[in-house]
Amino acid sequence: MRLSFLTVALAATGICSSLSGEAQTPAPAAVNPLDAIPENMPFDVPYGAPISLDRAKDAIAAAVAEAKKRHWKLNVAVVDSGANLVAFERMDGAQLASIAVSEHKARAAASYRRETRAFEDAIQLKQNYYALTLDGIIASRGGIPLIEAGKIIGAIGCSGGTGSQDEAACKVGAATVK
Repeated sequence: MRLSFLTVALAATGICSSLSGEAQTPAPAAVNPLDAIPENMPFDVPYGAPISLDRAKDAIAAAVAEAKKRHWKLNVAVVDSGANLVAFERMDGAQLASIAVSEHKARAAASYRRETRAFEDAIQLKQNYYALTLDGIIASRGGIPLIEAGKIIGAIGCSGGTGSQDEAACKVGAATVK
C-alpha cells in the first residue's frame, strides 16, 4: 500500500513539474495592428484653394448624368476644401433623408481627407470600432475628395442608392476635377 502511494505521489510530482515547465514558457505576444507605426502619414493630402461654384456644378452634373443613365435617384452635394457646402442637387424622386446624408459624406471626405469608404472598411472589414467615436465621420461609401494638383479643393457626396451606387456616381463626378 505504501509502495502504491509512493508511486502515485511520484507520478503526480512528475506531471506537475512538466506542466509547470510549460507554464513558465511565455506565449508569444499577439501583435496589435493598431500599434504599428507607419513610416509616412496616411491621407496626408494638403488642402488647397476652395473649389469654385462652376466646377462644383460640373462635378454634380457628371454625377447626375451617370445616375440618370443607370436610372438611379440620388442627392449630390459638393463642399469646398473647408467642408462648406458649395452646391447641391436633388434628383426628382430621390429620398429626402439622403439630402443630409449626401452633404455629410462630402463633409467627411473633405475633413478627413479620404473617401468615406475608408471608414466603412475600417468598421466592417477591420473591426476598428473606435472609428465610431470620431466626430463627423460616416461609415458609408459615396464621399470622395476632389483633388487638383495634389491638393484637396473640395469633396463630393452622393446618397440615395446603395453604397456602391452612390460611390460609382461620385467617382464620375470626381473625375471632372483633374
